[in-house]
Amino acid sequence: MPKGYWVTWYHSIGEPSSHERYAEAATAAIGVFGGRFLTRGLPVASFEGQQLQGQRCVVVEFESVAAAIAAYDSPAYQAALCLLGSAAVREVRILEGNAESGPSQSQAQ
Repeated sequence: MPKGYWVTWYHSIGEPSSHERYAEAATAAIGVFGGRFLTRGLPVASFEGQQLQGQRCVVVEFESVAAAIAAYDSPAYQAALCLLGSAAVREVRILEGNAESGPSQSQAQ
């Protein structure tokens, strides 16, 4: 079964303290569904779409798309979103991984 990937691009964060509270609650909520943060932070290089340079990105891996969607829809994550409120402008996408890519490093060990 292909893995699920939750990708978030932040266009702006207006209230860092609200974002910090959200991030703490969201990390816990996502973890319940097996979400593993692959990366979060600012791009180290931007080759196309220069308007994205300097904008935070978060990528979370799940065992399946269904797990990623369940995490987003969960009461705990929705409560975390309430903490964020209008403190950030962002986009959230859930993608299906390539089934042919094989097991992750943690599964191979």
